[in-house]
Amino acid sequence: MLHYRLFRSNPSQPWVTLIHGAGGSSSIWYKQLKEYRKSFNVLSIDLRGHGRSQKDIWKKNDSFVNVATDVIEVLDHLQIKTSHFIGISLGTIVIQTIVQAYPERVSSQILGGAVIKLDIRTKLLVMIANIVKHIVPYMLLYKLYAWILMPNENHKESRLAFITQAKKMCQKEFIRWFALTKSINPYLCSLQLKVNNIPTLFVMGAEDYLFLAPVKELVQKQPDLQLITIENSGHVCNIDQPEIFNKVTVQFIQQTHRLLPETQVQ
Repeated sequence: MLHYRLFRSNPSQPWVTLIHGAGGSSSIWYKQLKEYRKSFNVLSIDLRGHGRSQKDIWKKNDSFVNVATDVIEVLDHLQIKTSHFIGISLGTIVIQTIVQAYPERVSSQILGGAVIKLDIRTKLLVMIANIVKHIVPYMLLYKLYAWILMPNENHKESRLAFITQAKKMCQKEFIRWFALTKSINPYLCSLQLKVNNIPTLFVMGAEDYLFLAPVKELVQKQPDLQLITIENSGHVCNIDQPEIFNKVTVQFIQQTHRLLPETQVQ
């Protein structure tokens, strides 16, 4: 089972489950935990191969569905029937997969630095990484992509946080995760069509140069989805602008939770 950190505040409070991005761990939520614990019971999970979770558990045909099932197994173990989910970057793909495969477990989803489509630039970066991933040390690739995703001076803290956490991975785990990106665009397109009536909030940095535009386009087509754009923030907006990120996500969960049917309130 995946490694997790658990913070119980009050049985009457809703559960919030935090899913980190590629190369990260449960520790990347260090600017959220204090605020979240005031209002929620919090579960923060290390995805397979990340943080303190077990490495080398991949099987030949594992997909994002298997990764999503890993998360649900933790909720089952803790007897958490439903939760609000908050994710960053790759964690948003995992949450979207949970919404598709286990919609009854999701009270709402908040997708920070959401990855919903790869443009030509991102496809090129993924293609290059897939070509050289067996030869080039994964940390070299990771540092390069961290700079591409978070290039500005005000992104420095988030960039360094993810580079530091990525050092806990290994080349083999990096390769297995990257293998999931080979057919990622068709998969992401299929996820967009299956929100399953679950309240959805996108929280994006205004300086998220690779992923903000597709989110804006999607929200224009589906008015039931909500988008908040944070100024002076890049891809990892929960670290770049934590006060704003915390405020808008807490408000969204509290408002959403009040509207849930009684059967979904835990």
